[in-house]
Amino acid sequence: MAKSVKNKIRLGTIFLFLLVVASGGFSIYYLTKLKEQSKNVLKANYESIQYCHLMQKASDSIEDKKVGFLDSFETQLRKQEGNITEPGETEATKNLRLAFNKLKIGDTTKITGDQISYQLQDILLLNMTAIRNKNEKAQKSVEDAMTLLITVVTIIFLVGFTFAFNFPSIITDPIQKLTQAIKEIGQKNYSHRIHVNSKDEFGQLADAFNEMAERLEYFENSNLNKLIFEKSRAEAVINSLKDASIGIDKNNRILFANQQSLQLLGLKAEDVVGKSTEDLSIRNDLFRFLLEKEGKSPFKIVLDGKENYYVKETIDVSQDETNNKVIVLKNITSFKELDVAKTDFIATVSHELKTPLASSDFSLKLLEDNRIGPKERKELIQQLKNDNQRMLRILSELLNMSQIEAGKIQLDIQSVSPYQIIENSANAVVAAAKEKRLNIDKEIASDLPNVKADADKVSWVLNNFLTNAIKYAPDKSDIQIECKRTDARISFSVKDQGQGIDEAYLGKIFERYFQVPGRSDKKGSGIGLAICKEFIEAMGGRIWVMSKIGEGSVFGFDLPMFY
Repeated sequence: MAKSVKNKIRLGTIFLFLLVVASGGFSIYYLTKLKEQSKNVLKANYESIQYCHLMQKASDSIEDKKVGFLDSFETQLRKQEGNITEPGETEATKNLRLAFNKLKIGDTTKITGDQISYQLQDILLLNMTAIRNKNEKAQKSVEDAMTLLITVVTIIFLVGFTFAFNFPSIITDPIQKLTQAIKEIGQKNYSHRIHVNSKDEFGQLADAFNEMAERLEYFENSNLNKLIFEKSRAEAVINSLKDASIGIDKNNRILFANQQSLQLLGLKAEDVVGKSTEDLSIRNDLFRFLLEKEGKSPFKIVLDGKENYYVKETIDVSQDETNNKVIVLKNITSFKELDVAKTDFIATVSHELKTPLASSDFSLKLLEDNRIGPKERKELIQQLKNDNQRMLRILSELLNMSQIEAGKIQLDIQSVSPYQIIENSANAVVAAAKEKRLNIDKEIASDLPNVKADADKVSWVLNNFLTNAIKYAPDKSDIQIECKRTDARISFSVKDQGQGIDEAYLGKIFERYFQVPGRSDKKGSGIGLAICKEFIEAMGGRIWVMSKIGEGSVFGFDLPMFY
């Protein structure tokens, strides 16, 4: 049994050599055998034909009264009698002998000559037929031999190919295992081991590698490695901080800088850690600004083309009579945006309330005028009602939002018919739709089950969708209400043919105080859709929107069925 890689390669080479020798020897053997068979199988028949030709020649000479050809005919006839190989050839030869004996005793009649010629032709025909049959058999033998030869060669080739394909794995598999093990060690997986059962050079190499890995694993668990691990863990914790943080020691050298701070500075870790603050201030304007800035007032940093707002906080860290410090930059962009949104919201609500109040005040002054007739007074009273309804709607939204922010949403969950919800909401906006000559289509599936919801809240949401659709839909267009069953939920949606919403704003459309830019002529309070979202999610539903510029908008929600 081969115990070394060298012997395995040597035996493999010898095996392939033996396959080649076996293939060549088998081919040579069959070719030689076929050659000998083709010689021997036709020899006797060719001799009989030759004898017959010589006897025919002698017979012709005898008929021409030539002397001395009887002995020649006798000689060839005796040779033919000793070379009988085919069935029927014995009888034909005997008949030829009888006819020739008549000729020898002086019977030179035409009948005797015809008998001799007939028997010679019979012998010739038998041997010619035998030659043809034997040639066909020989040809078939050749074909069979070729088939067998091809089969054997194919088997030998497949065996050789399989060996050539699999044999290298004896060498490469241990090398691949060793390569993989080195990669595992490179990734600090010191518990990895190589399992090679052979006792050759690869087995010895595997044993040596496993011993090395065991020593490295021991070192990994040593005190020094624990210190290194603690350092790495501290760095990981620093990098996991959400706020940008920069540590500076007592000698004004930078101890660490997490990924957030490096992103703000636009530098790599190797360009910051270990450098003095003075050198970095010269090279980086933002870092210099952070060192010089006093107080906690917000400041703006433009990152990737987007404005971000930060406040700086400096934390002093005392350790073993040394004073270190950490500069922390807190990202207050979301709070800033919320503050701006609330400011805009207050201005919008103020404007929304101011308009009906001013209109009401003007209407009241007109009513005090005695010159106003009954018809005009009736119109002014209707205008006052509209202004009052407008203020009630705004105050209702503010009340709902205050309840939501306080977590005090009051829900009356019960079994509600989706048909009734749609009917109530559609009837509430009929007058507004007629003013713009809008057509409200309903596409409602039949046999819909009831939903599990608060009837008033759901109707409020659907009514809000319809009101917005009427507000943004062009005159004389269609608004479609669709209701259908989706799995274990009932889906409601309102589709308009308005200008649509840019896809960039769809993710914020249900946020509080958010208003789509570019719609200053039709601005609302910015809280209606946020309230819709809170109501639907509080009832276990899901709210959504689909829209593209120029293709209108589809607002919808789904609610669980009532079981």
